[in-house]
Amino acid sequence: MAAAHTVPYKHILAGLIGGAALGCGANALVENGTLDHAVVAGAVKYVTKPVGDIFINLLYMAIIPLVFASLAVGVTRLGGGANVGRIGLKTITYFIVTTACAAAIGLTLVNVIRPGERVPPEQKEKLMATFGSKADERLAKKGAFGVETFVNIVPRYPLKAFVESDMLAVIFSALVVGIALTRIESKRAGLIIDLLEGINQIADFVLRLAMSIAPYAVFCLIFSTTAELGYDILVALAAFVFTVLGGLAIHLCVVLPVLVKYLGGMSPLEFFKRARGTMLTAFSTSSSSATLPTAMKCAEEELNVPPSVSRFVLPLSASMNHNGTALFESVTVLFLAQAFLPPEITLSLGDQLVVLLLCILTATGMAGVPGGSLPLIGMIIVTATKGHVPAGAIALVLGVDRILDMCRTTVNVTADLTTAVFVARSEPAIDAPPTPAEKSADANSAKVS
Repeated sequence: MAAAHTVPYKHILAGLIGGAALGCGANALVENGTLDHAVVAGAVKYVTKPVGDIFINLLYMAIIPLVFASLAVGVTRLGGGANVGRIGLKTITYFIVTTACAAAIGLTLVNVIRPGERVPPEQKEKLMATFGSKADERLAKKGAFGVETFVNIVPRYPLKAFVESDMLAVIFSALVVGIALTRIESKRAGLIIDLLEGINQIADFVLRLAMSIAPYAVFCLIFSTTAELGYDILVALAAFVFTVLGGLAIHLCVVLPVLVKYLGGMSPLEFFKRARGTMLTAFSTSSSSATLPTAMKCAEEELNVPPSVSRFVLPLSASMNHNGTALFESVTVLFLAQAFLPPEITLSLGDQLVVLLLCILTATGMAGVPGGSLPLIGMIIVTATKGHVPAGAIALVLGVDRILDMCRTTVNVTADLTTAVFVARSEPAIDAPPTPAEKSADANSAKVS
């Protein structure tokens, strides 16, 4: 089977840099009146946005069948309930610990830097006026988060969960099917497993098709974002952006490398070298779910993770392991509280611990799609401030969300890969796939014999 990483990461990186440079340049020309805004808007609407959307749609096209088929087959390869329970417990424990670390880093930095106190009142009013309607739209679409979120993991109508891309429900269905396949007659189970393997191969073809246009699509995605926003918005919210990016950098460059080295048994430099293509895909798509097929290929072909582990751990990770999102949520909630609460009202340590807990829970249950955390932040800010700050305050950060979404998704997906490396190392009984060198050696040996 052809590798999914046939497109060199350097081509994707070139598309990323080129799109950002031209997008910022176009925005600057529009701002100073050299270029007509209608020209840039037309280019985005009729050229770059459609190309970027086609790329993301191709990735999404493979997600649901890939998650269901790979997870069900992965469970059968693990041997059923006992192994699934053990590995599942390790995986979810790792999620909770790393997500809690990320949220704690965010809370610490936002308390030290206090970015909410640095935004001038006139900028607040301008940003609220510009993005207030968008905030209302986002909040109107949000679903309730609570006990029902966890009840709905067990779908009443599995096909409805597939159609609505309810990832947690799809994962539960796949786990049930996978465990059932280990308990029924092997002859009948074999037919279904072969079918699921065929679905995996079809999803792999769709992925390779998407990745063939990745450099051009990444260029278009980044151009569309930077041409619309430029860098003025970053200046207005510089302290907030600096706090979020600083926290993400600490988690990405300090916490995750330590985990990779001591829990995964791999050199952090080697890990990042092998994962860079997937990280660039995550950055450009702003979606853990859309990056899942690429992450699975990376884990199996670059990081030498057994398919039975990667096809079990990574679908769970894409839906439940959002380190970067938890960090972003914790910073944003306290930033908005600092910006809008009167001086006599502050969030106590107990209030901030509630924020920490809510960030962990919502980051675990949110959808891995662009901007999926914003409605949840609206809910957390109302809860944490006891209604003193309205949910619509998220309008203050909407202008920079797309850029920060790219960065936090990169952290999310990188954390997913570290989970797979950790679980693979902790399960020595599961054989790792042969490396490319070992495959070549085996082929040569076969020819000689």
